[in-house]
Amino acid sequence: MVEAVLSKRRSLGNTGETISAIALGTWGIRNENDAFTTLVKGVELGLNTIDTAEMYGSGRAEELVGRVVKHVGRDSVFLITKMLPDRLKSRYDVLKHGRAALRRLGVDEVDLYLIHWPNPTLSIQEQVKNFESLIDEGLTRYIGVSNFDESELVEAINSTKKADIVLNQVHYSVLRKEIEEALLPTALKHHVTIQAYTPLERGEVLRHPKLVEISTRINKPVVQIALNYVIREPYLAAVVKTENVKHLEEIAQTLEWGLTPDLIEVLRKL
Repeated sequence: MVEAVLSKRRSLGNTGETISAIALGTWGIRNENDAFTTLVKGVELGLNTIDTAEMYGSGRAEELVGRVVKHVGRDSVFLITKMLPDRLKSRYDVLKHGRAALRRLGVDEVDLYLIHWPNPTLSIQEQVKNFESLIDEGLTRYIGVSNFDESELVEAINSTKKADIVLNQVHYSVLRKEIEEALLPTALKHHVTIQAYTPLERGEVLRHPKLVEISTRINKPVVQIALNYVIREPYLAAVVKTENVKHLEEIAQTLEWGLTPDLIEVLRKL
């Protein structure tokens, strides 16, 4: 009931570049020493995309990631961070807060900068126009969004002048599939990568009877089954947060196998 996985990498929009199919998350860090050790180990295991945000720990997560990057080397990490939507009111504010984030990260530029969620007080067009200044000033190589629904994503795609929207980071899992109705097909149509956060539903997948039954039947951990579902296509990726090296190693082994089409259909109907 298992087959070879597509790849350990996933396409990043239309850039021709790839990111690790599973990225390392930094939301809600409890022990910075454990997190540091786990993040470094993750990079060593090939999960070399690290996701953070200025909101996480009020900047402390970016500082921690900066220490990890310094330890493993800048070229070893594809670095993603996210900007709070109230920073998007002007080009000046975007650049001011972008530069502050880069100082916390200890880098000259990030690989991908995301709008954390839409600012309801501004048009998408204005938000994207201001955010694009990060590209103009060399603070990031690529831009994207997070928590944008289908219409917001389309508007963002149509609002860029010099850069493409390459990724939308959203809540998605084998137990939460709302994006499959409209957002996912639209993103794939436009070659925008979908990166799923909370793909394990904070452990809820471990208690789902059908997932447990499938795990027993194919002799694979529930965690790997749940993750393989959300990364089953070339433009689908995931972010997983852990501070436990043993758990991280189980997560990394997800990329050693893949789901068969018939099992994907079973999971799609959960």
